[in-house]
Amino acid sequence: MSLALSSESLLELAKSRSPADRERLLLGIVELCDADDGAVATASARVQALLNSIFLGLVASAEREIRKRLADKLSTAEWAPPALVNVLALDEIEIARPVIAASPVLKDADLIRLLVEATVEHQIEVARRPNLGPGVVEAILQAGEPAVMTALAGNRSATLAPAGMRRLVAAAREVASLRGPLSRHPKLTNELAMQLYIWVGRALRQSLAERFRLDPKLIEAALAQSVQEAHGAAHSNSQGVIVLARDSQREAMEQRLIEKLHDAGQLRAGYLVRALQEGRLSLFSIALATLGRFEADHVQRVIDSDRPELLGLACAAVGIDRSVFPSILEMIRGLNGGRPGGGPEGASRAVGAFGPVNPQIAATAFRQAALSI
Repeated sequence: MSLALSSESLLELAKSRSPADRERLLLGIVELCDADDGAVATASARVQALLNSIFLGLVASAEREIRKRLADKLSTAEWAPPALVNVLALDEIEIARPVIAASPVLKDADLIRLLVEATVEHQIEVARRPNLGPGVVEAILQAGEPAVMTALAGNRSATLAPAGMRRLVAAAREVASLRGPLSRHPKLTNELAMQLYIWVGRALRQSLAERFRLDPKLIEAALAQSVQEAHGAAHSNSQGVIVLARDSQREAMEQRLIEKLHDAGQLRAGYLVRALQEGRLSLFSIALATLGRFEADHVQRVIDSDRPELLGLACAAVGIDRSVFPSILEMIRGLNGGRPGGGPEGASRAVGAFGPVNPQIAATAFRQAALSI
């Protein structure tokens, strides 16, 4: 059947109030989006008129899978109606993600509106969008949301001016997740590398020193200055108190982020994997405790223990798949000095925790076992 005939058929379906016809209509629109590019270009005006006249009234009640398929199909369509694309961009994140990432219809004003109105996960996807414009970059920097700034730091195609780069590096003093992507950023200068060097760990210091051939004397001077500043700030307190204050501030920021996601219904098991991929172990711990309604102290003690099977129980309780867990355990060990211990044998025990039990039983088992650590 030709595209024109398909459009006529869809218009006929649009006149029907039958729920079955409405579902056929939505599926037909999805299939229409799969048509040959040349045919779509020719019929785009008619398709847009069709969508504008009927779809916005249906999208709110459409099945999730249909909305998701439509978002996938329209994510690269230049002819897609802007109103429809914006509605899909504000949908739940799994539906919105391809639209935010690639839709040529979304303009800077639309993206800035998402940064203001949408969830943190939507904002992260905006920050990851290729070739991000300077207005959107400035809006991200102004908001100062750590997770969103971290996504921006990893977006090498974003239009990031020198002043913006300096603001990200300055923020890296408190936001540890920024340090890795910034150390690899092509716009990092020698001057900013020296500043970043003071705040990063040993592995990143070595990488920065090799990449920028940093002068050892300048490095020593910078480190001496940072120590002096720390002691100056610790005039009435010990250096340990300062470190604890910074850790407390970081944890409070991460706690607020997780609470935002949880309250918005956007905190899911996949976020745990993403936190570890970004090197944010404490964020993983807070998210796992929140998702499972566990004591935060219990989660931390299990992560630091030699019983990875308890970590497996916690992950099973929040819906993480057995096949994903070995990667999670490996990332945690890499970020936590090899803990939880137990080696390969412990890893096998941990995978065994994903037995034929439901999440409620796994959660109960975790809570009881964590008390003994």
